[in-house]
Amino acid sequence: MLTITLLGTAATMPLPDRALTAAAAECVGHSLLFDCGEGTQAAARRAGVNLMKLDAICLTHYHGDHIFGLPGLLQTLGCQGRTRPLALYGPAGLDAIWPALRTLTGPLPYPIRARQLEKDPVDLAAFGWPAGAQLLPIPTRHRVPSRGYALTLPRAGRFLPEKARVLGVPVADWKKLQHGETVQVREWEVTPAEVLGPPRRGLKFVFSGDTAPCPALEAAAQDADLLLCDATYAEPEQEAQAKQYGHSTFGQSAALAARAGAKRLWLVHYSPMITEPEECLHFAQGAFPQAECGFDGKQLTLQFEEELHG
Repeated sequence: MLTITLLGTAATMPLPDRALTAAAAECVGHSLLFDCGEGTQAAARRAGVNLMKLDAICLTHYHGDHIFGLPGLLQTLGCQGRTRPLALYGPAGLDAIWPALRTLTGPLPYPIRARQLEKDPVDLAAFGWPAGAQLLPIPTRHRVPSRGYALTLPRAGRFLPEKARVLGVPVADWKKLQHGETVQVREWEVTPAEVLGPPRRGLKFVFSGDTAPCPALEAAAQDADLLLCDATYAEPEQEAQAKQYGHSTFGQSAALAARAGAKRLWLVHYSPMITEPEECLHFAQGAFPQAECGFDGKQLTLQFEEELHG
C-alpha cells in the first residue's frame, strides 16, 4: 500500500490555495518528500501528513520554487526532536547548493546525508521499507540539471503452503519466507523462491519534476499506477513557450501518459496564469481520458491488485 499526497501544485509563486511544488509518498510508517517548495509544512499539516516520518527528501532541481521550503522544514524537524538521520537526494549541483542551504538551516540535532544521484537506484529497504522497494532517478529535460523519480514496490509471488510442507518447513517459519527470509530446516536452507509462485504486479509512482516531454520520463512511466507530471502551460498554442523553458503543456503530459500506458495522471506545477485548472482539463483528456487536475491536499492510496479484488 502506497499513499500519495499532493502538498503543492503551483509554479513560480504560491497562491492562497496553492503552495509551491511538493508531494509525499507514505508506506508502512515511512515516507519520502519530493521537492520542498514554499508552503510545504503548512500544506502537510492541512493534509494530515506527518513529515517526521521522512526517510529522504528528493529534490528534482534547485530552482527556488522547489527548494525554498527546505531550510524551515529541516529546522522544524529538529525542534520536534528528530535525531534519526535524514537523506537528501538531488541531481548534479547538490554539492554546491547544499552548503548554502545548510548555512540557512543552522545547527540541527540530527545528521543529514546529502547525495547526488545519477542513474543508480536507491535501495529503500535500508530505511525499513518493504524488501525490494526502490527509488530510481530519471534524467529529465529542464533548463538546468534535473531528475524525476520513480518509486517502485515489488510484489512477491503468492505463498504456496503445499511446497513448504513438502520441504518440511515448520508453520512458524512460513511468515519468514513470505517476508523474503531464508529459513533453516534441519541440515539445509529453504529460500523464498522455493515456496513462492511467480512475482505479482507491484506498484509504481512517478514524479516528473519540471520537464519537457522526454524519452527517459516516458520509459520510466511505463505501466505506472500514478504519474504526477509537469503541466505548467495549459493550451496547445503554448508548446513553443513550454519547450523554451523546459516545461510541458496539459496535452503533452497527457500524450506521454497515454504512450507510457500509465493508469492515472495528475497534472501539477501550474503557471500562475492558470487560475482554474479544471477549465483547461479538456486539453489533457482528449489524449488521456484518465487525466485529472492535481490540487493541494489531493490524496490517493495505491493498492496491490490482490488487495483491490479481495
